[in-house]
Amino acid sequence: MEFYEKLQELRKSRGLTQEELAEALFVSRTAISKWESGRGYPSIDSLKEISRFFSVSIDELLTGEKLISIAEKENKSKIQNMCNLLYGIVDVLSIMLIVLPLYPNPVNGYIYSVNLFAYTQKSSFICLIYWIMFIALIAVGIGKILLTQLNMEKGQKMVTIISLLLSILAVLFLAMAREPYAITVVFLLLIVKGMLIFKENGR
Repeated sequence: MEFYEKLQELRKSRGLTQEELAEALFVSRTAISKWESGRGYPSIDSLKEISRFFSVSIDELLTGEKLISIAEKENKSKIQNMCNLLYGIVDVLSIMLIVLPLYPNPVNGYIYSVNLFAYTQKSSFICLIYWIMFIALIAVGIGKILLTQLNMEKGQKMVTIISLLLSILAVLFLAMAREPYAITVVFLLLIVKGMLIFKENGR
């Protein structure tokens, strides 16, 4: 007997509706409907709740092979979420490009390193482009973190692509503007993002 058939049988043996079972297991009715129609399986935590509620062992509900498959899928999902969260944090760290003294500012024959607020060596137009690029990276990072925290898979890939394009654009623009310190920071952040993407897709 398949899991979805066992779940239906257990629920009906208690005389429960899908809504009542969902309330008892602290999940949505949609989740119960999905499980009972064979369109998906519960998480390990939900399986434990089902096992406890109906006083049956997890082994009675699922085969060992299916249980391992669910555990692997859950583990992969957790790693993916962690990578997405770290990816967003890396983009938010682009604030360093604004507040750290990464820009050379000659004064009376001496060169001082200043942050973007005090940077006057470049034209206002160039500085405006810096501000737009860095704020855009920070905003994308915040968006990535929010999508991850809200478990919204839609839009994740698009945000990642936008983030990568912005970072590449920032590297190219800073290279043309000859900003050695700033380009080093952006390039390092880009490498970290590449490593996170590799880690996420390598599972």
